[in-house]
Amino acid sequence: MANEHDAEELRKAGLTPGPNSLENLGISTGEHGQGYPRHYPQPPDPLGEPLTIRQTAKLLGCSAWTVRHAYLPRGLPFLRSGPLGKLIFYRAQVVRWILERQRKGGK
Repeated sequence: MANEHDAEELRKAGLTPGPNSLENLGISTGEHGQGYPRHYPQPPDPLGEPLTIRQTAKLLGCSAWTVRHAYLPRGLPFLRSGPLGKLIFYRAQVVRWILERQRKGGK
């Protein structure tokens, strides 16, 4: 069962353990091994989560073909995992790119 601190955090967030909670399913909710201490906030990830080309296309509201053939030549930031590797996009960079284009009037 979660400790009182965890239960209080869930209550404050408006989340209460239900019949399918981890405790009721027999799954431990305790932290195992060494992790980032709770009393220190996790540093923000400046890049955001990594995205595939399909996830990026969904975020942009277009197809993967459009990402590859229209947006990459216009400067959409990406990382190639190797000389012929897959393309990796990062959510924060993609969002920043969108916002910059919107400020410039879509150019």
